[in-house]
Amino acid sequence: MPVTGALDVIWWITVVEIPALAGLFWLVFKTRTDTANQFDGLRQACHLNEDKIWAALNAYKLDVATTYVSHQHLQQVETRLIRHLVRIEDKLDSVFKPAAAGVSHDRSA
Repeated sequence: MPVTGALDVIWWITVVEIPALAGLFWLVFKTRTDTANQFDGLRQACHLNEDKIWAALNAYKLDVATTYVSHQHLQQVETRLIRHLVRIEDKLDSVFKPAAAGVSHDRSA
């Protein structure tokens, strides 16, 4: 009788357990392969969409910069720039006019 019980266990392992484990192994391997392939496809799609999103964002920033700047703010910036340029011009004039007055252009000597 113990031999029959051992044969039943071996038969059970051979007929039921090994095919079941092989099926589970195949299922896990197939699922992993399919998931990796789908993930690669999604990664490529995300890279393509990322470029489109950056282009759209840059276009939006340019639109905001050109459309929504207030005229008052633009006039203030222009006034400040003109004041600074006038100050630089005055400084340059004060430096070069005395030097130019001291130089003699007399070629008789």
